[in-house]
Amino acid sequence: MDKNFMYGIAAVKFGEKTIGYIEKGSWDWGGTKPESTDIDAEQVPDAPVLTILTKNATISPTFNIIQLNYENIQAVLGGTLVGTTGKYTGWKAPTNLVQLSGKWTIDFVSGQTCTIPNATILANLGGKLTLTEVSKLECQLKVNKPSDGSAPYDINDTVNPSRASSTSQANSVKS
Repeated sequence: MDKNFMYGIAAVKFGEKTIGYIEKGSWDWGGTKPESTDIDAEQVPDAPVLTILTKNATISPTFNIIQLNYENIQAVLGGTLVGTTGKYTGWKAPTNLVQLSGKWTIDFVSGQTCTIPNATILANLGGKLTLTEVSKLECQLKVNKPSDGSAPYDINDTVNPSRASSTSQANSVKS
């Protein structure tokens, strides 16, 4: 694989759980551009004399989960699973405010992995209920500074790329 390009989602995990199929074309890195302040001088009318960086660029990925088994719903919305482990028959929405935060990993088909050590997921049931498309969980990751002061995210070579692209999605398909 050519490491000069990043493309394709092989798997998305919250903690150790692969959260299921991501709708084609729905992944967007989001976030913000870097922020800066220009310092102007009266004597220099054509350009700033200094630019001070005030904030780094950020990411805030948005995506849609289309594999809506009860475990995937509960993983990103909270709430309660109905039934017994491995044989769930339903899901109940949370009755209290739920904040789900933790480690997220995104394995790329191109052989890299993005690790976000501390992100909070914002999600809702969305889409349409028709015979021409499926309902989805519309998700946004709010990337937060890790408590240990490390980088908010990193991108590295995937440790086991062949396993990431096939096994992770296969595990998420189990219902």
